[in-house]
Amino acid sequence: MRPQEEHPTATSAPPPRWAVRSAQLITLLALPTGLWRLAMVCGFPSGYTEAGFVPFDTLGSKLWMLTLSVACELLALLSLGLVRPWGETVPRWIPVIGGRPVRPLAAVVPAAAGALALTALWAAMPLWWTYPHPDMTPAGHLLVGVIYQPLVLWGPLLGAVTVSYYRRTRGSRTAHTNTP
Repeated sequence: MRPQEEHPTATSAPPPRWAVRSAQLITLLALPTGLWRLAMVCGFPSGYTEAGFVPFDTLGSKLWMLTLSVACELLALLSLGLVRPWGETVPRWIPVIGGRPVRPLAAVVPAAAGALALTALWAAMPLWWTYPHPDMTPAGHLLVGVIYQPLVLWGPLLGAVTVSYYRRTRGSRTAHTNTP
């Protein structure tokens, strides 16, 4: 085990309350759609007509929906790293790099790219309701619209939390550059 002195911890200021709340909100934004997809994995049509649900009732579709649900929630949970100590110092239980400081740009660059991608991906979601969906029931159309609309906020919230993280950690770059 390496001595503590070799791996100084980050010395940034604590995150602002709005950033913490935003990161927490991000994790909740992805949850309804994941639960909706998991219901479909379990065989519940989740607002689709009987004929509309047929493409989703295959093993491949179920594996895809399960994978997508878990991946989305894990990615949403990563936003917490921008406001928690493990976003500045790698947890000790992680082999080889545990206890080392996180280089700010190693967190900022993927988070910023994710924020841009999510903003572009979900920007058209408010228009979803304007298109007819004959494979869905009217209640299903409403349900899906309601649970997917909040995802429009994911990218901008992640962008704001990323800017906050960058501002807090940019002064600690010198501690990160001298780490072996």
